[in-house]
Amino acid sequence: MHRRSSAFARRRLGAITLSAGLLLTTACAPDPVPTPSDSEPVTSPTPRSTATPTAPALHADGTAADNLPLFAEVTARVWSSGRRAEGRAYVDALVAAGFPRDRMQVTADETTVGNPVESLQFSVAWGDAECLVGQVGPSTGAPVTAVLPQLAEGRCLVGETRPIDW
Repeated sequence: MHRRSSAFARRRLGAITLSAGLLLTTACAPDPVPTPSDSEPVTSPTPRSTATPTAPALHADGTAADNLPLFAEVTARVWSSGRRAEGRAYVDALVAAGFPRDRMQVTADETTVGNPVESLQFSVAWGDAECLVGQVGPSTGAPVTAVLPQLAEGRCLVGETRPIDW
């Protein structure tokens, strides 16, 4: 009976070894390459583009929506700098990117009692009906940019704004 148990154990061990070997062979084998059938068109792989994505640019003849990516990028860049709480920094960066200074508005950096504002807004009137508007500060967390309709008299921001006289 001992021989029979031993032979049974060897066969069982052999079956387990064979199963494990098949499993490893299957797991390590490359995926089979599909072959096209007669009804499928044969195509070659599409090469991947190695071109780097283009940075947003000013579209002087475009819409406010066309220029929102650049407006948002400039806003994010200033927000990540040490001048994130300065309205002038946003205006200067937008002017450097090509936005017209004479169409801009910006709110004050400080409250009437001299504390930093919780929310700073700046804008560029675009065309006769739209505005690019940005808002940053502790109350917003991350920069917010949007295209909004112009208000009366071509203004973009509600309330008092400061002169852009630099």
